[in-house]
Amino acid sequence: MHYGEIKNCDIANGLGVRVTLFVSGCTNHCENCFQPQTWDFCYGKPFTGETEDELIRLLSPDYINGLTLLGGEPFEPKNQRALLPFLRRVRRELPQKTIWSFTGFTWEELHDPAAYPRCEVTDELLSLLDVLVDGRYVDELHDISLRFRGSSNQRIIDVPKTLQSGVLTLWDERANI
Repeated sequence: MHYGEIKNCDIANGLGVRVTLFVSGCTNHCENCFQPQTWDFCYGKPFTGETEDELIRLLSPDYINGLTLLGGEPFEPKNQRALLPFLRRVRRELPQKTIWSFTGFTWEELHDPAAYPRCEVTDELLSLLDVLVDGRYVDELHDISLRFRGSSNQRIIDVPKTLQSGVLTLWDERANI
């Protein structure tokens, strides 16, 4: 896997101050994507053990709420397989940090055995997330008033509550302040 950028102290892509990892590779190719350069799976730098170590270091301060995965597309099967060991490490070494991910795929696609993004690691990868922002960016539904989303079709999903109940549960910001 490659990544295009790491941002430290990001306040735009999840609750609180976060470290964001922009992975490379995306087959969704949303019209007017804000980072079309990340569609290329070889864009940027290789994601290595040193990259993981740097991210753990950046995540360690108390004022950092957690990690956010963006893209490109974290839920491309190739990227899921590369991210899984890293997210296990984050959970093991920094269990107090939250993990958010953005995906152009929907929750339903990620659970459909016949859908492209679903692979042998999808369920475990999802189980390591706190929040998933799902759905392709749709330019006609662009709305700058939406927090943590670019278009109104996208949902902010509370992953632990959804997995526990078996019913898709939207994230409630008021419950997390």
